[in-house]
Amino acid sequence: MQQTFVDIVTRYGYAAVFVIIMLEDFGMPVPGETALVVAAGAAAAGGPNIWGVLIAAVLGAIVGDNIGYLIGHFGGRPLIERVGGRVGITPERFAFAEGFFTRYGEGIVVGARFVEILRQLNGIIAGVLGMHWARFLGYNALGAALWVGTWGAIGYFAGGHIEQIHAFVGRFHWVLIVGAVVVTVIAVVAYRRKLRTVAAA
Repeated sequence: MQQTFVDIVTRYGYAAVFVIIMLEDFGMPVPGETALVVAAGAAAAGGPNIWGVLIAAVLGAIVGDNIGYLIGHFGGRPLIERVGGRVGITPERFAFAEGFFTRYGEGIVVGARFVEILRQLNGIIAGVLGMHWARFLGYNALGAALWVGTWGAIGYFAGGHIEQIHAFVGRFHWVLIVGAVVVTVIAVVAYRRKLRTVAAA
């Protein structure tokens, strides 16, 4: 798979990174994370410029999630139930992602970038649940920057060992999920306390 993505990035450049990640981020079953780390590894080997890869990935993530938000906002739950199964959005996957949003609130959009399933569905669910678009855009942009920066750096500095590292991380993905949720909850709680302090003053 690594060589396949290297060939795609080499042939189509930054547009390939943008399109693959954009498609994943509004619910399509494509390996956006793999594309990012492989493209970053290719950049380290003298391929595309790493900054171009990172910018294309961030833009793809933001655009894809916002397309998902629009789908969820205007199509709602009935649309997801009617056509979701055709693109891999099963009722079980949707319920799993929705449960995270319901439990941890809007701030989960930041941590959702690091979690399989949540990464693909966070925009759709935010739209379905009626999250304000401006708040979603802010949280989503922050999460996209952190996710791209993390995996882009790993891919770039790991170079030829990226497949082994990606497989290792995959074995411990639940640790990443818990870590992402904890960091997100702490950040949201601190932000809300700051707002209350400002309001009280």
